[in-house]
Amino acid sequence: MSRYKISNFEEYFKEYKKSIKDPKKFWDKIASENFTWYQEWDKVVDFNMAEAEIKWFVDAKVNITKNCIDRHLAKKGDKTAIIFEPNNPDEASQSFTYNELHQKVSKMANVLLSQGIQKGDRVCIYLPMIPELAIATLACARIGAIHSVVFAGFSASAVAARINDSECKMVITSDGGYRGNKTIDLKGIVDEALVNCPSVEKVLVAKRTNTDVQMKEGRDQWLAPLVEKASDNNAAEIMDAEDPLFILYTSGSTGKPKGMVHTTAGYMVYTAYTFQNVFNYEENDVFWCTADIGWITGHSYILYGPLLNGATTVIFEGVPSYPDFSRFWEVIEKHKVNQFYTAPTAIRALAKESLDYVQKYPLSSLKVIGSVGEPINEEAWHWYNDHVGGKRCPVVDTWWQTETGGILISPIPFITPTKPTYATLPLPGIQAVLMDEKRNEIEDNQVVGSLCIKFPWPGIARTIWGDHKRYKETYFSTFPGKYFSGDGALRDEVGYYRITGRVDDVIIVSGHNLGTAPIEDAINEHPAVAESAIVGFPHDIKGNALYGFVILKETGEKRDKANLAKEINQHIADHIGPIAKLDKIQFVSGLPKTRSGKIMRRILRKIAEGDFSNFGDTTTLLNPEIVDEIKNGKI
Repeated sequence: MSRYKISNFEEYFKEYKKSIKDPKKFWDKIASENFTWYQEWDKVVDFNMAEAEIKWFVDAKVNITKNCIDRHLAKKGDKTAIIFEPNNPDEASQSFTYNELHQKVSKMANVLLSQGIQKGDRVCIYLPMIPELAIATLACARIGAIHSVVFAGFSASAVAARINDSECKMVITSDGGYRGNKTIDLKGIVDEALVNCPSVEKVLVAKRTNTDVQMKEGRDQWLAPLVEKASDNNAAEIMDAEDPLFILYTSGSTGKPKGMVHTTAGYMVYTAYTFQNVFNYEENDVFWCTADIGWITGHSYILYGPLLNGATTVIFEGVPSYPDFSRFWEVIEKHKVNQFYTAPTAIRALAKESLDYVQKYPLSSLKVIGSVGEPINEEAWHWYNDHVGGKRCPVVDTWWQTETGGILISPIPFITPTKPTYATLPLPGIQAVLMDEKRNEIEDNQVVGSLCIKFPWPGIARTIWGDHKRYKETYFSTFPGKYFSGDGALRDEVGYYRITGRVDDVIIVSGHNLGTAPIEDAINEHPAVAESAIVGFPHDIKGNALYGFVILKETGEKRDKANLAKEINQHIADHIGPIAKLDKIQFVSGLPKTRSGKIMRRILRKIAEGDFSNFGDTTTLLNPEIVDEIKNGKI
């Protein structure tokens, strides 16, 4: 797969220029030289941005699992494909070679077929981060069933909403799951969800916790006996390039969750290409992304991207704080991880703890460290760079979304000079632009605009399941002819992009557009502060004023809060200017976050406005109890 690997900065610019000048020729070459096709395409790309109609590799025939698994068997059959690291470090880790993965996926594919699942059927997968999750996902892709992986932490109502929206025919779950020192009753949650899910005919149950569960006659079956007796001979289904591969629901911070649809060929080509270049993957490297497969990061950079490149990928069941805060570093050392990809939320949480946790491990195997999920603030960037990367591993601060399928803007390690808080340059094929409020392209630098992409790329989601009108309105109507990300960004004098946060997180105070991310960065650089979130609230004179929710480090909690608030505001004034100072500061013990680590700002806005009437569904939050705590002004 190294035929598309960029080797130096000059080559990056050359490849980027080629990809903009003739995108069809650029992607045609990558797709034809690096993948196995049953039939090649008649047309590389066919699109109408005004109607949000996009197709890649038109009329090509392919199966993504043939490219993830089968084609590696001749030369890499005995190479480790997946390492499973369980929640409890006392439990032995497991590994599966490409040959073993092929056998397991083929058996699971035959189980699905034996249970009446056919090409085009939707299968909900609600499993913890265990090998069965990867195997079930790949087995769906192998037979042409559309997988809808739901993070195994969502509530029964959230699971039901996702099942019903896509009318799933089957649910694959487990008796339970482990998360740190907790055991989660996944089967019980599924049972509750399925009370209102008429489309579900079968439930397959994997054993993980060996707890007693209710099994409904005629619907529920244990997975292991079915797999045991299944044949390991399965021919991958021939799929059209534009056949749906999966539906993945965004967390839905406002309104109904959106079922983003990713199709087969374009997603395959784009995730493989970006994985190779963004992580500088080399043969025999061990790659670890700490995300859950229930999120797009897990789909693209735990499963598909690594396996398409014949890589070794780690699946981690646990959390960074269990059994203590050295767990990440212990796993890196244990498996000699070379590329490590995690979220700023995790980095900030670990940075709050004693440096002893990280310093007791040499971490000398690491070559590249990455950040994903939200913009990384400067203090966290430096801590990560200094203490995890040892100032020798490039930090790839990646920007992308569920909707984009893969990374769009990122440094290429050892090639792109990094700059703290900047995602740096668009990858080849990504025509990024900043737009102003009058829908004009912003040519100047150091101005915040709306981040758009003006030409489609292969990994872009094709629609919202069952609601193309909403897809078109959400992503293609604000700036006609362009994909609108919903994010604001700043471009510096050399063309580097810094993501400033959601455009709806740009607050106009006294006529000044203030992005929340730079203000939060300034606050977080105060030595007593662990994390913060800024929202606007109505102000008689300014129009809007700024309200800060601030989590303190242990050292800060002993300080006088009035003085601390003054220091924080001075910090903001010094870093950004007096206009960005906060009118109100509330010290809190946590922030309401989705399970992917995003702050649910609509809840904070309502609290800031003093409107406690309806916070919407908070059950899908990582920490729903924090809402009442903040509302009541408790610490």
